[in-house]
Amino acid sequence: MDKSVILDIDNLELTFGGVQALKGVSAQVRENEILAVIGPNGAGKTCLLNCINGFYKPQKGSITFRGKNITGIRPDLAAKMGLARTFQNIELYAGLTSLENIMAARHVHMKQNVFSSALYFGPAHKEEVEHRRIAEDIIDFLEIEPIRKSVVGSLPYGMRKRVELGRALALEPSVLLLDEPMAGMNLEEKEDIARFIIDIFEGQGQTYPNTPVLRDGVKSIILIEHDMGVVMDIADRIIVLDFGRKIADGTPEEVRSNPEVVAAYLGKEA
Repeated sequence: MDKSVILDIDNLELTFGGVQALKGVSAQVRENEILAVIGPNGAGKTCLLNCINGFYKPQKGSITFRGKNITGIRPDLAAKMGLARTFQNIELYAGLTSLENIMAARHVHMKQNVFSSALYFGPAHKEEVEHRRIAEDIIDFLEIEPIRKSVVGSLPYGMRKRVELGRALALEPSVLLLDEPMAGMNLEEKEDIARFIIDIFEGQGQTYPNTPVLRDGVKSIILIEHDMGVVMDIADRIIVLDFGRKIADGTPEEVRSNPEVVAAYLGKEA
């Protein structure tokens, strides 16, 4: 297998009752690329992400992450291994603040458990301070400082989307799964999210020297998005699904000119 492949999806089949959501889907996710997954509603895009991070267990096929078979892994273990995601329908703790939601994700990386914290307040407190610092860097990067102490349930939709992205970053992923991060947004909000995705991918260098996920970036991103302008602008490679089948896999130029893709999704030119 190509050494640059970080995630290998082989012949996935997923069925709900009589409906086959994925039909023998195979794909490879490489390091140093933004991979877009496109297709009509109901094509199986979210189902694919749900299989990758363990929300769904496929009936057939396998998923290999860094050489380890993770098919059917629990979502919490997937997060610890470096697979983080956002959701098409925002999944946040609506009664907590923005900062608290991001800190909740940081607990995956905390070494001091509750028992040891009770006995050794010093190390546990020091660790908590460090995780808080990382969370504050993420808040600064996403430009949500004014809402850091706001209860998430009271925030506008676009801001909640940023908080959810921040929570995913707090997990320090090596693969970031983004499920329609721009859905329901106006043009300005979409431009902001597109900029954040590119900045996350490229890394911010010494702007955030002590926060590796921002300093070094996330070098493998899977993006589900319906805005074809955004997809064609920022994706290195595109996979196209249609009724659970993969019908194309290539560069934006290759996908744009693929007759089957044009017929199934992009629409025929008049």
